[in-house]
Amino acid sequence: MGTVNDNGRLVLAGAPIGRVEDASARLREALAGADVVAAEDTRRLRRLAADLGVTLAGRVVSYYDANEAARAGELLADLQDGRTVLVITDAGMPGVSDPGYRLTHLAVEAGIPVTALPGPSAVTTALAISGLPSDRFCFEGFPPRKPGERARRLAALAAEERTMVFFEAPHRLRACLAAMAEAFGAERPAAVCRELTKTYEEVRRGPLSELAAWAEGDVRGEITLVVAGYAPGDAEPDIGALVAEVARREQAGVSRKQAIVEVAKAAGVPKRELYDAVHRA
Repeated sequence: MGTVNDNGRLVLAGAPIGRVEDASARLREALAGADVVAAEDTRRLRRLAADLGVTLAGRVVSYYDANEAARAGELLADLQDGRTVLVITDAGMPGVSDPGYRLTHLAVEAGIPVTALPGPSAVTTALAISGLPSDRFCFEGFPPRKPGERARRLAALAAEERTMVFFEAPHRLRACLAAMAEAFGAERPAAVCRELTKTYEEVRRGPLSELAAWAEGDVRGEITLVVAGYAPGDAEPDIGALVAEVARREQAGVSRKQAIVEVAKAAGVPKRELYDAVHRA
């Protein structure tokens, strides 16, 4: 276990997204040497450590969505006391749709060194095997759960030219794909990547409408969606959905002018066209 000194350090450790064999030698060394290991699921951490043949000499604490805000302050205190704190999630990289951002932000603000142990990522793995353009892409995380909010978010992305990567829960997959087909066009190419690197890995490629029909079956496991960006000839953005998105942002406290500018830019429509539509509504 590391020695307490004046120079604490935060380590963001990428965990295997499927096969434990993907773990690096550096991850084994870091887990064994950390003063504090903050894990999204302590049971999974101990199982991973056992599979890797690692003895966790440091203090193990839980660090997940529900306690992230409160525990970040406690972990910052450990860092300020000179301890090495390692953050690890169930799979993938901390801070990417998983706990980690709040503590990283606090550490940076406090001038504490932050480093990362690179590891497998469902985002880049799915992008690489999707067969869709990968030179420019954006990660959009989980779409909103509520249908109205999801429709507005997707409408704002309708003219996004970069390939888009999303996470989604299996029980919401069909509804999500159907909403994407409506917002982006039924023929927009996409890929559903399921259980990446695991025994039952599966990649389904095709137009959004076909993937939505396929997802009516019993789809299980971890899901990553990759959707092609907007290209000439695609369906034009739904101006009504863009007006609704402007209204949503206004209700959230954004000025109407700013909301119109932001939504028009994201959707690739002229500001004047959206301005006129908002005022007609």
